[in-house]
Amino acid sequence: MIIHYRLKTGYKWRQLPIKQFTEGVLVGWNSIYHHFKKWCKDGSWKRVWTNLLAKKKACLGLSSAQLDGSHTCSKGGREAVGYQGRKASNTTNSLFIADNSGQMIAMSTTQEGSHHDLFEIEKSFKEMIDQLEVAGIDTRGIFINADAGFDSKEFRAICIRGEIEPNIKTNPRNAKQENQEEHYFDEELYKKRTVIERANAWVDGFKALITDVTQPLFFIFI
Repeated sequence: MIIHYRLKTGYKWRQLPIKQFTEGVLVGWNSIYHHFKKWCKDGSWKRVWTNLLAKKKACLGLSSAQLDGSHTCSKGGREAVGYQGRKASNTTNSLFIADNSGQMIAMSTTQEGSHHDLFEIEKSFKEMIDQLEVAGIDTRGIFINADAGFDSKEFRAICIRGEIEPNIKTNPRNAKQENQEEHYFDEELYKKRTVIERANAWVDGFKALITDVTQPLFFIFI
């Protein structure tokens, strides 16, 4: 809980109100920080998250899934940061998959915000699908909603090879191309995508994540 509090508020480790969370147990902020960084490096947060998904997968709404990228401002620098003109700021970018309720279920490794969502899309998408497979979640036959930023022949082909049905909004720039293929698109199904926009806004509400992109996003999903 105290780690969650720190990521949400952005408090410095030294300033954390430890007594409010430890019920009289003597523990120093440096001990909490030590274990937090240790669990970051050894992948503990990701393993816990994967195990939770595996145990609670029956609770997920997976008649369709929502895919989106999120640029998080990181003015203090750190890893995987690049200038993003649309936000006029240094940002980091990750791809996320959420279920129909907006519950985050997979994410890609962070990359520089100067890259668009389709940058190394095959690698990033495979990484997320592999996470779900480890948790015992079968993505074959699932409809995946994505905005026009993901409208590309490459990404559609990746989905088809994985037996995933892409419900991707057509990019107007692509629609003007000659011999543009017609693709299946369900407008009503696409409306479900709003849940991942709200989930991304929730992630951005964690102030410490905004200044330090090396913090494990898997932790805040737990």
